[in-house]
Amino acid sequence: MAIGFVLISTAPGKEHEVYDELRKIKEIIELHPLFGEYDLIAKVEAKDFNELGKIVVDQIRSIPGVIDTKTLTGIKF
Repeated sequence: MAIGFVLISTAPGKEHEVYDELRKIKEIIELHPLFGEYDLIAKVEAKDFNELGKIVVDQIRSIPGVIDTKTLTGIKF
C-alpha cells in the first residue's frame, strides 16, 4: 500500500469548490484546509505508487480550480 500527502494550491475563491470535488475521490482518506502557501492537504491511500500517481494526475489535477500540487510520499519504518 502507498500513502501520499498531496499539497494543493487552488485559484483564488475556488477553495470550497475544489474541496467539495476532492471529497468525492474515494482514495482520499483525509482532507484538510490550510493557511499559507497551500490551500488544502489530502491524505491519499493507493495500492502502489503508480496508482497514487494516477490519482494525483488524473483525478486531483484535473479538478477545475486546482493550480498546483506537491506530493509527499510516506514510508513505513
